[in-house]
Amino acid sequence: MKIPFLPIIVSGLLLSPLHAEDASEAPFAAMTPEQIRAFEVEVMEKVADLALIPPVPNASPLPEYDYDKLDYGMTIGIARTPSGRLWACWVAGGDSPEAFFVLNASDDDGETWSKPRLVLDGQSKTLPRPRSILVGNLWTDPKGRLWVIFDQSMDMFDGRAGVWATICENPDAEEPTWSAPRRIWHGVTLNKPTVLSSGEWMLPVSLDQRGGFGPFKGAFTELDPLRGANVFVSTDEGATWERRGAATFPNPDWHEHMVVERKDGSLWMLARTAKGIMESVSTDGGRTWGEATPSAIQHPVARFHIRRLASGRILLVKHGATIEAHEGRSQLTAWLSEDEGKTWQGGLMLDERTGISYPDGFQAPDGTIYISYDRNRSTDGEILMARFTEEDVLAKEFQGPKSKGKILISRPLAREAQKAKEAAPKTE
Repeated sequence: MKIPFLPIIVSGLLLSPLHAEDASEAPFAAMTPEQIRAFEVEVMEKVADLALIPPVPNASPLPEYDYDKLDYGMTIGIARTPSGRLWACWVAGGDSPEAFFVLNASDDDGETWSKPRLVLDGQSKTLPRPRSILVGNLWTDPKGRLWVIFDQSMDMFDGRAGVWATICENPDAEEPTWSAPRRIWHGVTLNKPTVLSSGEWMLPVSLDQRGGFGPFKGAFTELDPLRGANVFVSTDEGATWERRGAATFPNPDWHEHMVVERKDGSLWMLARTAKGIMESVSTDGGRTWGEATPSAIQHPVARFHIRRLASGRILLVKHGATIEAHEGRSQLTAWLSEDEGKTWQGGLMLDERTGISYPDGFQAPDGTIYISYDRNRSTDGEILMARFTEEDVLAKEFQGPKSKGKILISRPLAREAQKAKEAAPKTE
């Protein structure tokens, strides 16, 4: 029996197979290289749609995700709940397409930490490519809800990705519950929202200016006008978010931007680029942004942390023993500014070692500052915390009764477990 064939439409080109035996390849034989590439991009965009499937928060991750199963650690963020519980989040699986999130908690101000209590893992053996959850943050909103904000993308970056959030209404409970993740927009975010003086919540969202990586190069070109260091605003306590505007930067490198509202009402954005930190200012609530200029803050191509404190000062955590210099991802220091970032005082050394990076933090109601960061991600994989005060920063040493550095949050143990297994006596 002969099977009838209908015309095939590929990337706008109408093709009719001549014979059943060569029907599959005939359309492509007739296509130009440009049409073939367009078809490839079209296919990869369909693959990227797999990142639109929401992951399921795993609140019972043991023993599959216990420390002896983990071999990598890149910090994401740290937050405090209304009753004082600390939550920390980090990346396992690698700074790679295999990435996923792990969270643990502390009920004694960070002195000791639990085993993993929540995992967000988008990986699946049924997928044609890895589906990563690579960057995001933890944030306790003004209502006391704990947000886990995360991206999901095929591979490292499929040209679109997506910012998602799962919210915990009872983060101090014995068994916290997490909402079904909802997608806010495209792109990724790495830093906490800022509550503006207007009461609006502003979330930094990066839609990479470089487009998709690897096989996803050229995907989602319709998003090109929206690429940049975007800001999203919620006027209804996070129920909905609306894109307000974006700054663009030369030599972009993930942006990882943060926004500080200055006392004159302007918004000061600092962003990561391949040439170091650059900055832009908005005087209309984030709708438009001025030309990007190099910052006086010298920094490697790495994440930094900047935040307004309750005292009115601005906190900066950066690499380098001075504002004007750095020695790569080492010498993590804390600074304070009383003049809206024009000058900086202090220089508390949080960790002098090499291989440290990605600070994130918050200030507790009693004024104590908490900063998490990572150390030697691929080997030691340590997630660490520093606890200090503004007075410590100005004195350049840990002086407060609770002040302390290099507190261990987590450490992957898979390598040690494997070595112990290999060294164990063989039994018949």
